[in-house]
Amino acid sequence: MNGRPVFVLFGSSIVQYSFSNGGWGATLADIYARKADIVLRGYIAWNSRRALQVMDKVFPKDSAVQPSLVIVYLGGNDSIAPHPSGLGPHVPLEEYIDNMRKIAEHLKSLSDKTRVIFLSCPPLNEELLRKSTSTALSEIVRTNETCRLYSEACISVSKEMDIKVVDLYNAIQKRDDWATACFTDGLHLSEEGSNIVVEEILTILKEAEWDPCLHWKVMPTEFAEDSPYDLVTSSGLSTINPSEWFYHRKISWE
Repeated sequence: MNGRPVFVLFGSSIVQYSFSNGGWGATLADIYARKADIVLRGYIAWNSRRALQVMDKVFPKDSAVQPSLVIVYLGGNDSIAPHPSGLGPHVPLEEYIDNMRKIAEHLKSLSDKTRVIFLSCPPLNEELLRKSTSTALSEIVRTNETCRLYSEACISVSKEMDIKVVDLYNAIQKRDDWATACFTDGLHLSEEGSNIVVEEILTILKEAEWDPCLHWKVMPTEFAEDSPYDLVTSSGLSTINPSEWFYHRKISWE
């Protein structure tokens, strides 16, 4: 199958879970129905080191079809404090910066029309996260302060590499009730948290001076021509084209 633009969501559990519980990936798939194919490449517990190792497999440079957009989230697991054993997902901040730089370079090299958006590390509800962490796991030391540092690093790399970035750390905290409303377990996003991600992504896509524009209202709808097989009007004399109906959505996205 080909023809439609392809948008790839790549990263750790905030990406893998983005089609669950009103997640941001599922919402994007609904918004871009008949406009772009949303492809999920999310891997729970991954860090930037592991993601970098598979870039050639997930995004081969010789692929006949290259994505029009890649949205990347990595950093939360990198920011976890190092385990005394040396095991675990922690990646030092300077290595994280270098890894994200290399990921950006790879994605930008795929094609002249491949656009990239990084999502920075969101904040945490530390108390809720401690209560929800499985006893099967060693203690996970994860704080809002380290989230802030890795978020700022992601934003810095994005500016350096001239790619778009969503500052999730600050975007989520604009809500007064963010700590209770935006997470399912203190870490992963609730529907409310995911809606913030969608809104921020759509703002970038609307404002970016990209050719072609990747905002959903500008992109063509597949097979949107009038047809005698469409729904019949109340007069019974003609049909009505429902291709651009969005009545089913709880939110009227811009």
